[in-house]
Amino acid sequence: MAKVIYAKDPVKFIPALAEALKNIPEFAIPEWALFSKSGSSRQRPPVSDDFWYTRAASILRQLYIKGVVGVGKLRTRYGSRKDRGGRPDKFKKAGGKIIRLILQQAEAAGLVEKLSRLQFGRRLTAKGRELLDSIEVEETSGLDFESVKVETVPVEQEVPEEVTEEAEESAEETESQKDESSEPKTETKDEEVENAK
Repeated sequence: MAKVIYAKDPVKFIPALAEALKNIPEFAIPEWALFSKSGSSRQRPPVSDDFWYTRAASILRQLYIKGVVGVGKLRTRYGSRKDRGGRPDKFKKAGGKIIRLILQQAEAAGLVEKLSRLQFGRRLTAKGRELLDSIEVEETSGLDFESVKVETVPVEQEVPEEVTEEAEESAEETESQKDESSEPKTETKDEEVENAK
């Protein structure tokens, strides 16, 4: 995806995007969201009033960065360790209902589309990318994306003859060593009689 998203500081970008999502009528907080936990590892429901919009902004940012993402990957992304008392902590995935409903709201707003061929999950539409690109925050200084070169390496590369000859010689040597060591010792009848005496 676009490299520009990496230059935008997520600490400033996500709250700014959350404020923009408040103006979209499809992103409405359901009544039950104030009383439900965000996952089994949490002890209480979210305290922040803007939790729904913040989580929606974070999910849209993940879709922008990763491309196609499903609910299962996002559950793992937002999961955390569960405190089990005297026993060791254990990782638990986040609840899927909140993530699924946010993705459905984004789909209704036209920001996200569902894929069901070749890849399964959801991805941002052109409208969704425009929304995320329109959020202006202070960019991290010192990052120069213009100087980054991406080289494509062909799948089939020709190996120089010198390398193939050396590889063939070493393969022949190892085969001859295996043949010598793998031959069982056969004793003649005379040697057996002498060994028995």
